[in-house]
Amino acid sequence: MKKLSLSALAAMGVLAGMTGANAADLGGNCCADLEERIAELEATTARKGNRKVSLTISGWVSQEVTVWDDGRRTKAYVSDIGNTLNSNVKFTGQAQINSEWSAGYVLQLEGADSQALNLSQKSFNGATGAGEAFTPLQSFWFVKSNQLGKLSVGRQSSAADNAALLPDGSGTLVFANYIMYEINGFNTRNRGVLTGNTWGSYATCPGIQAGVSADCDGVPNNNIRYDTPTFGGFSASASWGESDIWALSGRYSGEVHDYKVSAAIGYTEGTSTTTPTTNPAVLGTTTRVKGSALQIGGYIENVPTGLFVYGAYGHDYNDSVSSWAGKSDGDNYYIKAGIRQKWNPLGHTVLFGEYGKNENKQSIALWESGITSSNLNQWGLGVVQEIDAAAMSMFFVYRNYSADSTCANVNLATCAGVQGVGKSSVDDAQIFKAGALINF
Repeated sequence: MKKLSLSALAAMGVLAGMTGANAADLGGNCCADLEERIAELEATTARKGNRKVSLTISGWVSQEVTVWDDGRRTKAYVSDIGNTLNSNVKFTGQAQINSEWSAGYVLQLEGADSQALNLSQKSFNGATGAGEAFTPLQSFWFVKSNQLGKLSVGRQSSAADNAALLPDGSGTLVFANYIMYEINGFNTRNRGVLTGNTWGSYATCPGIQAGVSADCDGVPNNNIRYDTPTFGGFSASASWGESDIWALSGRYSGEVHDYKVSAAIGYTEGTSTTTPTTNPAVLGTTTRVKGSALQIGGYIENVPTGLFVYGAYGHDYNDSVSSWAGKSDGDNYYIKAGIRQKWNPLGHTVLFGEYGKNENKQSIALWESGITSSNLNQWGLGVVQEIDAAAMSMFFVYRNYSADSTCANVNLATCAGVQGVGKSSVDDAQIFKAGALINF
């Protein structure tokens, strides 16, 4: 006999609850009508490819309204949150081989076009202007042992991807972090005049070039990754992939008396190529850039009071022998503190303040134009309201950005977009953003 579908069983349950008199009233066409309805239900049912591999669909939808003020103009955009944090859908499959081993896969698609990283004074919906476009963010298979750990192969996060970011357990990680998504593509101004340089050019990664701001190893790539099992709250990861990028990381998460504690450290090393456009000595030549990055992050929260502190530090080592030879290493600092309490029945409310700094992280274009040192500072305030019944978070964040640099007498006309040698600064920029994220 064929196995009955769930819809057939449900229909049989309805029939079983009927009285004999009611059944008689259905007439001779009852079974034909029932079979037709079952066929309709089965036609609209999502199916897996097979019964051996489980399938879980998850993800989130996130959108925000961003109001910006660059000192001369003010405008509002609607966009997604930012690359790797955008609206996405994730398909996870897993099959149990035996009591010790399992295997599976992850396929994650992300909305990649209409997002905060692409915002500027000229654009509100991304580089192509085509609206939302979903692209693969991760696609890999894995085998896992309870005792030996997990081996993954494919497009995925490296071992150090977001290592310092992930310990943040305040509930504000996605909406306020050390990555400057919403200001990255905007041009700076000096005395109201556009300089031709973006805010993101003051917060780049000299060697790895696989991320923005303080997140130098922040983009999934094709790699082989190994993750250990968790022992007493401790775990570690290692990966190697394209562009000879290899990474190591270690993590801890646990509770000590009334405190939640989590911390992580990550190290990445890799090479990339770039084509200088300004420096006459290497103009038009493709040069090899080598660098490495260290990142450390930690979080502590007093559970009864809800008071928390999160901090992160990163250092970029410039080991290049190309046009970046001689450029200083870069540093970034970030701290966030606040309170997380359930003051209403909707869920936790989080109030926070933040401060961050990127030091000597100017882009290759700024370095070639004569900027020998730079600073970019950010500070902000925000509130997040969690809505537990809807797996949703609503947020409002205000941020202020400022930057300054020191120019050498190399290319006077373009040095920071300012005529003159010495220390110069750009006009402050302000961002107000409000939105929501809902998980599924």
